Amino acid sequence: MSDELKKLVVAVTGLNAIDSPGPGVAVIRALRDGFSQNIRIIGLSYETLEPGIYLHDIVDKTYQIPYPAAGAEALISRLKYIHEKENIAVIIPNFDAELYNFIKLAPTLRSIGIETFLPSFEQFDARDKINLYHFGKKYDLLVPKDKIIYQVNELHACAEELGYPLVVKGKFYDAIIAYTLEQAQKAFYKLSAKWGFPIIVQQFITGTEINIAVLGDGKGNAVSVVPMRKLYITDKGKAWAGITLEDDTLIELAQTFVKSTHWKGGCELEIMRTADGKPFIMEVNPRFPAWIYLTAAAGQNQPAALVKMALGENIEPYSEYEVGKIFIRYSWDHITDVSEFQKISAFGEL
Repeated sequence: MSDELKKLVVAVTGLNAIDSPGPGVAVIRALRDGFSQNIRIIGLSYETLEPGIYLHDIVDKTYQIPYPAAGAEALISRLKYIHEKENIAVIIPNFDAELYNFIKLAPTLRSIGIETFLPSFEQFDARDKINLYHFGKKYDLLVPKDKIIYQVNELHACAEELGYPLVVKGKFYDAIIAYTLEQAQKAFYKLSAKWGFPIIVQQFITGTEINIAVLGDGKGNAVSVVPMRKLYITDKGKAWAGITLEDDTLIELAQTFVKSTHWKGGCELEIMRTADGKPFIMEVNPRFPAWIYLTAAAGQNQPAALVKMALGENIEPYSEYEVGKIFIRYSWDHITDVSEFQKISAFGEL
């Protein structure tokens, strides 16, 4: 048997390493650290200019897959074709919008030999932006008040109840701070055009932005918790630099979240810590964050641990990580040939 056939094959989405990057490239870097030469990475892309497609020292081969809107049937048809060629062991999806289809297909994927490690529909829906406030009340977690709206004329009532500034959020991504009704209306139209309805209008909380990368085993145990404070934030609100923190309060918060929900898989808690030390959960992202490679660098390789659990291994919770580890994101012009772009565009493979 050749060395290539012996390798563990893991398929990963989210290859768009742009100014607001997907988690895919960071996940792959962590997997290569965790499995060294014993892994083959299959990239799953949606668009032909996702940088990860062309990073051949990171991704061994890439296949295009249908957009989430095409539905589960189109996705499984494509994945079966890829699986026949590549013998995939595990798939790690990394976009919120694609998770519904992957969760739905998890039993079918397992039946053909592909493992996943994903939350259930109940877990996925409970932490949705639409349900987050009720989720917080149910589990006694601090969550900002919000209103779910479908019409722009509802903004006035939101402002009267929540006050300005308001945070106007899209269904899947993006958040805009609005200081006036006019700004809130512009945000409503922009986000509804991009992501559809509903729109979430959230109470503005000021403080220090902290993100926590969490890996749950699906049985109520947090296998890994790594908190990170943002050091540099882009105009889109994305962390461009961050540092690992030593903070028992944040770790206990993440452990409480996992114990309460029995979360299965990776997720990110977006926290705003107020001046008096209260940690408000602003969002729960149901997949690895784009900065997930920091967990591997700090000693808790969450993507590698997820793959091992997906394959049936029992992973003991990590107890330590390196505090004061900093990540700094940077841009790099990768050069490739037009022939590669033509191949992925014409054949959906590279």
